[in-house]
Formats: sequence, C-alpha cells, structure tokens
Amino acid sequence: MAEPVALVALCFDAAFGWPARLYACIGHPVGAFAKVVARCERWWNRREASHTAQKAGGIATVLVLIALAGLGGTILTIAANTFGAANWLIIALLAWPALAQRSLDTHIVPVIAALQSDDIDRARSTVGMIVGRDTAALDQTGICRAAIESLAESFCDGVVAPLFWLLLAGLPGIWIMKAVNTADSLIGHKEAPYRHFGWAAARLDDLMNLAPARISALLICLAGPGGWKIGWRYRYTHASPNAGWPEAAMAGVLRVRLAGPAAYDGVMLDKPWIGEDVEANLESLLRARRVYHRSCAMCWVIAGGAAWLA
Repeated sequence: MAEPVALVALCFDAAFGWPARLYACIGHPVGAFAKVVARCERWWNRREASHTAQKAGGIATVLVLIALAGLGGTILTIAANTFGAANWLIIALLAWPALAQRSLDTHIVPVIAALQSDDIDRARSTVGMIVGRDTAALDQTGICRAAIESLAESFCDGVVAPLFWLLLAGLPGIWIMKAVNTADSLIGHKEAPYRHFGWAAARLDDLMNLAPARISALLICLAGPGGWKIGWRYRYTHASPNAGWPEAAMAGVLRVRLAGPAAYDGVMLDKPWIGEDVEANLESLLRARRVYHRSCAMCWVIAGGAAWLA
C-alpha cells in the first residue's frame, strides 16, 4: 500500500477545517491567489484596451497563476521529500488547506439553525454568505433552494475537484486547480469589466472540473439513491457545463426542484428549473446535508482505495 496522502489530507480537513487562529496568523493560500489576480487585473485589464488585449491579459493572468501554483507545489514536494519516510505526511499537510469539506458544512449549519428558530432575516443573511444571488427578499423555500444548490455545486469545487487533482498530479495539481478556481470566482464573469479578461479563467476552470463534476454527480446519486433519472435529464440545464451535474443529481435525490428565477444585483434572471417535484424546504435541506456527508465519506473510500492500489 502506498502512502495515503489524499486520505490523510481529507482527515485533517474534516477534523479541523482551516482553523480561525491559523487564518488570523497566516491567512489562507487562496487569499494569495486573489492578490495575484487583483494585481494582474490592474496591469492588464484596462478599460480603454481592445477586447483582444483584455483577453490576452486574462490569458497572461492564468499563466502566471499556473506558474506560481505549479512551481510552488513542485518546490514544496521536493522539500518534503528531504524528510525521508515522513514526506507523505508533510505533503498531506500541505494539501490540507485546498480541501473544504468542513468549511462547507460549517457554512450550512447556521442557515439550518436560523430556519429552525424561524429567524428568516438571519437565515437570509447567513445564506447570503455562500451564494451570489440577492437574498434580502427570499422566503424559506428560496433560502433552502439556494443553500442546497450551493452545497451540491461546492461539493465539486471544494472536495471532489481538489481530491481529483491531488490524486492525479500531487501538490502542483491540487494548487493549480485552486488557483484557477479562485480566478474563475473573481473574474470569470460574462458581465463587464470581466467578459473578455476573465474568459481564460472561466474556460480553464470548466475544463479542470469536467471530470470532477461528473464524479460528484455519481457520488451524490450513490449517497442518496433515486437521483439518476433527474440527474441525467437536467444535467445540462444549468448555464455552466459542469455545475448542472451535481445540482441535478441532488435535485433528483431530494425529489425537489432547484434553480429557477433568481435576482442578481437587483436584476431578475429567468433561469430554468432543475428537477420536477416539490419545492425545497427545511427537511430537504437537512437531507441534503446528510447526502453531502455520505458523499464526502465515499471520497474517503476513493482516497484510501487509490493509496491501496498505488
């Protein structure tokens, strides 16, 4: 059996998340990527530049991120290997911050607690911390729907995709994935001023999540049987080529409908529905959390199996 790097990294993340004290002392690596993106944007996303120049600047930004994350991951791997037999544990520790099992769960719990105490204003505020849509006017159904969608999509972005790239390409792979994902979340938008500058980040993020999104949907369906039909039927309903897979699978497992019309920055978008059954409610959100936990557990099995077979 090879060293269980991925399994141990998952264990650290599940046990500790990214501790607040550690964050206060050194921040989080994703924050460093965000600073790089901000600096590159100031340099290369000038409003007076042509669309071609803006797109070229976005490509350069992504290349800078890949170089920094890839080189950093490689150097850290080489440094860890100097510790002999303990190298795999050090690599697991260095991969740990890229995973977000506990963080996702920690953000969902306050939403559930607020709804259980019938505090709709607090529920709107807490769900607003994890979704991009306007939440000030959401009712309980809208809050639950937003939370479930975020949990399903983030299962891919925060758990499956990092694990996939860690198993495939080690520290360089997992940190390149996080760098690209960070860039996509910051600049990968269709609206100005990022429409052209963020093109490369959005497209590369889509490519890197192609396999993880489909694996995520499979795990969700295995964690809560019954999602196959709806998951397959609605997998391409979402505007993203990847996000629709785990969201459709979750809608099928829970037998609720997700997505639908939503407001962003005061503008109502007529997004299509995902699913065919009843509206989401607190009970379906609680079930979604249980499905998420079981799906994460299966990631542990995959990580352990990969180590066993290596």
